[in-house]
Amino acid sequence: MAVVTNQFTTLLPNDVLARAERMRLNPLRRRTNRMRGEHMSGKGGTSIEFSDFREYVPGDDIRYIDWNIFSRLNEPYLKLYAHEEEMHVAILLDSSASMQFEGKFELARQVAAALGVMGLMSVERVSVYTCGQGRGQAPFLKPCSGRVSLKRFFQFLEQTEPGGSIPIEQCLEEVLKQHSGKGIAVVISDFLTYGDVSRSFNLLHGSGLEIYGLQILGPTELNPELAGDMRFVDAESNATLDVSSVGELLGLYHQHRQALEDYLGAQCRKRSGRFISTSSETPVKTLLFDQLLRNAWIR
Repeated sequence: MAVVTNQFTTLLPNDVLARAERMRLNPLRRRTNRMRGEHMSGKGGTSIEFSDFREYVPGDDIRYIDWNIFSRLNEPYLKLYAHEEEMHVAILLDSSASMQFEGKFELARQVAAALGVMGLMSVERVSVYTCGQGRGQAPFLKPCSGRVSLKRFFQFLEQTEPGGSIPIEQCLEEVLKQHSGKGIAVVISDFLTYGDVSRSFNLLHGSGLEIYGLQILGPTELNPELAGDMRFVDAESNATLDVSSVGELLGLYHQHRQALEDYLGAQCRKRSGRFISTSSETPVKTLLFDQLLRNAWIR
């Protein structure tokens, strides 16, 4: 008889979720908030206030393994304690209308879910901000921490839908009016904007946030197959552009798209951050455990 296993979340298969729980974010510089007695850290510690357990990950300090649990389960678990340092993981999710195209938003939510899980299981503070939803304050998930926050975290992402026209660079500046705390800013977007992200990236960096920039583009945005006369309609502003003999412009399009990718990568690295561009057709398992792992975003 087949065994039916319920999925914990609709965003990630159970096998991907289980592996994400065992992995950790890997910032180039661990920017933390030093406020004794109030914050949690994902590393073992020697303070007297016990916090939680998590599975041992290669590279962790074996001094903090709970040997009583190991003797019963034959699996190493790390003791976590209330600690004077914390790292804030701010996930900035582009939910503008252009993200509806060719599954971009579905992959963006999956990556946000996996990276958030890594932060929560390290007992870091994790918050999620939706960008592009329109005027006024966009929905956001207040900072949360630990395994007990998983359900609320997944529910927020599952209920988030794309739609809106606010440029990503403007959204990032609005987010900083609500956010506080040093750590990592994971910016997941197609970055298809008429504006310049350099100012908003400066503000993120100046606030003590290491920028993880992930660009997700649809397959026809990466390799359009067009010919003849066409009318293009902007998904967010509804502006139109009529082009004759569009096939002749494909070379120019590819130059501009590659130039944007190079520019975004340079802007992230200039601020001691990271950047990856990928297709929305990339399976989340490949993106996480091949691309991000290979590029040292996670460990």
